[in-house]
Amino acid sequence: MNDPADRGPSGSAAQPVSTWHRLAGTSVLLDGFHALKHALRFGAEVPLAVAVDREATLALADELAPDVRQPLAALLTEVPEPVYASLVARPHPTAVAALAVRPSREGNLRALARTPRSTPVVVLDQPRNLGNAGAVIRLAAGFGATGVVTTGTLDPWHPTVVRGGAGLHFATAVERLDVGELPPGPLFALDPEGEDIRGLKLPDDALLAFGSERSGLSADVRARADHLVALPMRPQVSSYNLATSVAMTLYHWSATGGAAA
Repeated sequence: MNDPADRGPSGSAAQPVSTWHRLAGTSVLLDGFHALKHALRFGAEVPLAVAVDREATLALADELAPDVRQPLAALLTEVPEPVYASLVARPHPTAVAALAVRPSREGNLRALARTPRSTPVVVLDQPRNLGNAGAVIRLAAGFGATGVVTTGTLDPWHPTVVRGGAGLHFATAVERLDVGELPPGPLFALDPEGEDIRGLKLPDDALLAFGSERSGLSADVRARADHLVALPMRPQVSSYNLATSVAMTLYHWSATGGAAA
């Protein structure tokens, strides 16, 4: 006998559509099964989730994420494919989408500023690429970093960033700040002219700053930096992808004393 929750909320597609439109302007779009899965795992408040094939989505949860199957069953509403496609700009292959409440800025700022800090904060200095920013947030969450801070104009909660982060914005503190508002702690800025990272131990309370994909570190972050640090790189290779640089740096931190949460 099926769990009654498996039948999902009752009513026509009109009700979730009207609720979606009412909430969409102030909510975080969770685009795809994996983004919704991670958001639920890390305590996101999700008022609405829709899927083209509810039973297929629950079967996917049974296979990949049984820990969220029960809350997903209680939450998920099935809608026709044209309705789903009208709600999201880039329909996901899993044909699942949800809206979540964005964590409060005040709460994130408290988490970033709390000391003593046991894991680093990643600082993206004036990033430009939304997908790269999302990949960095996914990495930071995986390593248990305290948070990811961006400077400049890029919105780290843009739907494309959240999609690239697979919903893991809810696993770490993500905010946009001015350089003068950065959390306390020694700032290690990645720069080709810096000291080879292989000779350093990065402290747990470090700020790890990475320049933009095109321009590198800004003058303000350079002035704030306590240390310039370089990743090993073969001569005549100009640079690494931003997410690759962050991954190498967080791995070095974890391998020399830090630990993933």
